[in-house]
Amino acid sequence: MKVIGLTGGIGSGKSTLLKWFQSKGVPCFESDRVGKDLLNSELKQDVISSFGFKLYPKGILDRKQLAKLVFKDAIALKKLNNIVHPAVGIAFEKFKVENINELLIIKESAILFESGIYKIYDSVILVCASKEKRVLRVMKRDGINRGEVLERMAKQWDDPSKRLLADFVIENNTLEFAKYQLEVIFKKLLMDDKD
Repeated sequence: MKVIGLTGGIGSGKSTLLKWFQSKGVPCFESDRVGKDLLNSELKQDVISSFGFKLYPKGILDRKQLAKLVFKDAIALKKLNNIVHPAVGIAFEKFKVENINELLIIKESAILFESGIYKIYDSVILVCASKEKRVLRVMKRDGINRGEVLERMAKQWDDPSKRLLADFVIENNTLEFAKYQLEVIFKKLLMDDKD
């Protein structure tokens, strides 16, 4: 089994491209979604202990409130990462066991390079898009302003730094061209597996 990392900065469109892999029957692990689920279940008490009940006003995590807190405070972000990342890592190990007979699996994560975890993958696909496209996508998706998007972007590595470490780069300024690039990469990954 090959483990492929799929990463990209906020608003790059990696979640959309992950759906393409899912449509091809490839098992996909969405780190962000798993992390969100865990924050509303087994990690809830840890978050409350660290940040207080204010983040769960109706018993469910207020993600906007959490984002405001951690993207302005490096210590709070580190504290949150120390709660979430180990639990997501355990969930991914279970996912690998469940899919042990697959030719390849995909793990999506926004911070594969920043965390240093990219080194354990067989290949890493980086999704890039122009800064302006990314800003507009996130503003629309999250209902936040340009300044808030730029704050979040500043917490992640820039694309030129990530390109140096990626095995494959997808330019996602148009979905049609991004899917064409995915087809080429997917065929190469499958062919490499047969060698």
